[in-house]
Amino acid sequence: MVMILIEGNFSILNAAPDGDSVRFIPNNPDLWKKLETKVHPNKSGGVQLRLDSIDTLETHYRPNVGAIGIQHQPKKFADAASARLLDILGFDSSTVERGKAEKVKQAIPDRVPGYIMTRFADVYGRAVAFACKGKSDKPDGEPIFVDKALIRQTANYQLLAQGLAYPTFYSKLYVDLRRELTAAVTKARSKKLGLWVEDATNTGFNLTSLKTITDEVEILPKLFRRLLSYLAINDDSVELDGFAEFLEANKDRILILSEGRMTGFDNVVEIDGQTLKLTEKPENLVFFEK
Repeated sequence: MVMILIEGNFSILNAAPDGDSVRFIPNNPDLWKKLETKVHPNKSGGVQLRLDSIDTLETHYRPNVGAIGIQHQPKKFADAASARLLDILGFDSSTVERGKAEKVKQAIPDRVPGYIMTRFADVYGRAVAFACKGKSDKPDGEPIFVDKALIRQTANYQLLAQGLAYPTFYSKLYVDLRRELTAAVTKARSKKLGLWVEDATNTGFNLTSLKTITDEVEILPKLFRRLLSYLAINDDSVELDGFAEFLEANKDRILILSEGRMTGFDNVVEIDGQTLKLTEKPENLVFFEK
């Protein structure tokens, strides 16, 4: 898979990095122009990254609708993923002090060198990227072939391998890389590493209150976000009577790999009264970009 290599610095001061997103400032901001779709840089050329192929438990998420405010998933592995990403990239997570909305007030260091491999931005202007610490031996700004060996060096892969992230694949990712990342997930789950000890995505859970998903049950973050957005417009009720229709209206399109079948995300979410579960393992799904 060919991507553009961009060197620069990861920066966390006055930002709110979590387990799958961090700010990156390139040495040469003009390199953003090489991407297939446009990023939304700040005045210094910095862009928020969305780490490709992974999704970690939310540390601070606010739905675009309703007045439910900023919420989080169970803190144990949400915070563990956030801290581990920083350590992988070369920060010292033990020095990080956060304030309101998880913004970093202090860290030593608060900026470290690194590089990313990317092709495009998502609909929010975030560069969808694989991230590595330090300096690459490849030329800055040049297309490089990302193979299995290189993908294993990325923070994305390491978080999956350590059981701190869920796989969340999109259609633009090449098959060979997806299979390598899936192998890391399979191994982590078999060893019950990290969140795989407590994950309830496929076993299911009973929703009794908002705290069920913010403090008690660990589930695929995409399912959490969709459910939280539904609860935000549900007049303080946690009844799931309309959740299936809500999911259908959201129009998340997926490919079920084992069946080679395209369908909607709503068709792999099983709802039985107040019990909810995903009927397919996350790595068996490929989402289509919006």
